[in-house]
Amino acid sequence: MRRQVLIVEDEPELRSNLSEVLQENGFAVRTANDGVEAMEALNQGRSDLVLMDVNMPRMSGLETLKKIKELDPSILVILMTAYSNIEDAVKAVKDGAYNYLAKPVKQAALVEMVGRALDAQEMVENMAFSAPIVKIENGEFVGASNEMRKIFSIIHKLAKVETSVLIRGESGTGKELVARAIHFNSARKDNKLVAINCSSIAETLFESELFGHEKGAFTGADQRQIGRFQYADGGTIFLDEIGDLSMAMQVKLLRVLQERKFTPVGSNREIDMNVRIIAATNRNLEEAIQKGTFREDLFYRLNVIPIFLPPLRQRKDDIERLVRFFVTKFNRVHGKQVTGVAPLAMETLLKHQWPGNIRELENVIEHAFVIESTDQISVSSLPGYMRPHIKDAQEMDNDAALSNPDSFSADDGDDDGDVAAAPVPGATLDYKSHKEQFEKEFIIKALKTFRGRINQTALHANIPKKTLLRKLQKYNIKAEDYRE
Repeated sequence: MRRQVLIVEDEPELRSNLSEVLQENGFAVRTANDGVEAMEALNQGRSDLVLMDVNMPRMSGLETLKKIKELDPSILVILMTAYSNIEDAVKAVKDGAYNYLAKPVKQAALVEMVGRALDAQEMVENMAFSAPIVKIENGEFVGASNEMRKIFSIIHKLAKVETSVLIRGESGTGKELVARAIHFNSARKDNKLVAINCSSIAETLFESELFGHEKGAFTGADQRQIGRFQYADGGTIFLDEIGDLSMAMQVKLLRVLQERKFTPVGSNREIDMNVRIIAATNRNLEEAIQKGTFREDLFYRLNVIPIFLPPLRQRKDDIERLVRFFVTKFNRVHGKQVTGVAPLAMETLLKHQWPGNIRELENVIEHAFVIESTDQISVSSLPGYMRPHIKDAQEMDNDAALSNPDSFSADDGDDDGDVAAAPVPGATLDYKSHKEQFEKEFIIKALKTFRGRINQTALHANIPKKTLLRKLQKYNIKAEDYRE
């Protein structure tokens, strides 16, 4: 059965030419003049792929893209733009387009892209949607929002095929967890998943780390060593932060993907590669391609089926579910019986913008478990940097207390909402030591949240960079210890 393409183009001559080219190459074709006609056509009968202009009357290509994805997320969309600017391309891809073509459209590029897209779709179609929680080895991927359900669907589809995957999203959105979900639900699940952070390995050692080396291949190579690709034979390689890979290593990785072979450093023998590649990045690769810092051919090799993970601030419907999940987890880890989160604390969690995403939320809940002494997480047990969100509520409490001095009593548990007034047996009530301990814990948690990145930690934790560097030296904290 021929795969069907819907061409949406308001210029009759171009629409006719595109239709003729695709029909000559074996595709069934329907046409529409604009986005409104396209939606009418799709409501009457499904097409496998939509080839659509960006600039159209009545309804733009970007608007039509959103409506197509609402109607049926599995329909592939390739956009054509006469402007060929990066803003349109990034917007289209983020909104779910498979890719884009610059006008004037070259016939060979058109046929290749449409064919590649439909081949990828054929591999993953007709597979069921997953449940709101994807179970994987050593963890679960949680979410009930529409965005996450779509991602769960893609995860289960990708688990059944061998194609390369590119996972995109901000730091802390769960990119490695998605990679694990794909691997441990795939036919390779009984073999190794080897994770490599491309930004944490020195460029001079990267080739050796990936492909191994022979004895004497370079200074210090006193014995033969197999690389990560050989170690993961039969399994999956997860290349995190692929956008940080040097151009030289991009060339080597591209060759491996194309030829399915690699050569250890200092060797003249080729080794067949039997691993699946899953890559991830928080960088804008389209922009990197334009700047010449990321290879376009490598991007297309990896980007067969892209997964975009939404930031937590765009899926706040999942926050309460995630909090319940982490409360259950840390009850088990810390041997506590916390029953839930107080309303004001939950309101604070919902108002926070979560620059560190799910990783930050998990750290916040664990921080609360360490601090909280009751069976419910309260505002006072949340990290200090989240307190501005509840300033008004705290001031109301303070005003009420000041207007009623009799409300204070010797039995009150707190004198300022944070520090217990009653002495704790065996505790040293020394302000300076407690302050330093808090500083140290806060900095460590911030580094964990932002994966040891000094600039990101300073920016989002609201610490001047010079102050952060001084505190790291004072407490003998090494940022690199927290780079995953």
